[in-house]
Amino acid sequence: MIIDTHAHLNHPLFNEDRDNVIKRCLINDVWVINVGTNIKTSKEVVFLAEENKNFFAATGLHPMNLDTGVLREKYKELNEEEMENVFDYEEYKKIASSEKVVAIGEIGLDYYWKPKTTKRKQIFKEKQKELLLQQLKLAKELDLPVVFHCRMANNDLIELLKSNSSLRPKSAVMHSFVGSLEELKQYLDFGFYIGFNGIIFKSLEGINFNEIIKNTPLDRILLETDCPSLSPPESGIKRNEPIFVKQILKKIAETRKADIHKLSKIIIENAKKLFKI
Repeated sequence: MIIDTHAHLNHPLFNEDRDNVIKRCLINDVWVINVGTNIKTSKEVVFLAEENKNFFAATGLHPMNLDTGVLREKYKELNEEEMENVFDYEEYKKIASSEKVVAIGEIGLDYYWKPKTTKRKQIFKEKQKELLLQQLKLAKELDLPVVFHCRMANNDLIELLKSNSSLRPKSAVMHSFVGSLEELKQYLDFGFYIGFNGIIFKSLEGINFNEIIKNTPLDRILLETDCPSLSPPESGIKRNEPIFVKQILKKIAETRKADIHKLSKIIIENAKKLFKI
């Protein structure tokens, strides 16, 4: 078996052949954690988990699905998903009551698209931080680990977690980690896991993914696809899917010069431990 700890099989790109994609997961013994990004998609991933063996769900409000009021038109242009004005704590709590929900996520901070003026930028960031704190409170109440999304905001996320230590989760994963070795060390010091996906095949300015992989302890590594995005080059297919998580495992084994079978066993146990599955 192998576990894709971050997928979006509810995405419309799978509408025409979702059943076949799921069958391929079952045939290849790929377990999947599908991740919600708002109320609608959180309900969808819970449904997928409850209907399919070895499927699980994470539920939450993605920072880019929060209508901060300052980037509304840009977000609507970029985002096909429904945006929410406020975080409905009780509704998300209800959705997360399913036994197949194993985490709150993906939640966090995303500064990739941000306002240009200082005042609007401050409003934008503060609303995302307020949202994150509410969801960290929910994760604590439900005793669930957290799936963190963080894009171009590592400094603010680290500071927020330090300043709100009572809400800082004991168990969490940095999904699709992109950052410096110093930021990696800080997240590891928090006790977090690091999620690796197809982005490790990309060349990003200032980021050395090989060094990130080498400096992440084996017992903190998780595999993910983030499908339908971030297809590994060897897949030869633009739309990603969970079975390609094996390409991520192969890349990590090559980078670490590790036996792929031994590495796989360690990483599977990491996922089982974090998500209690």
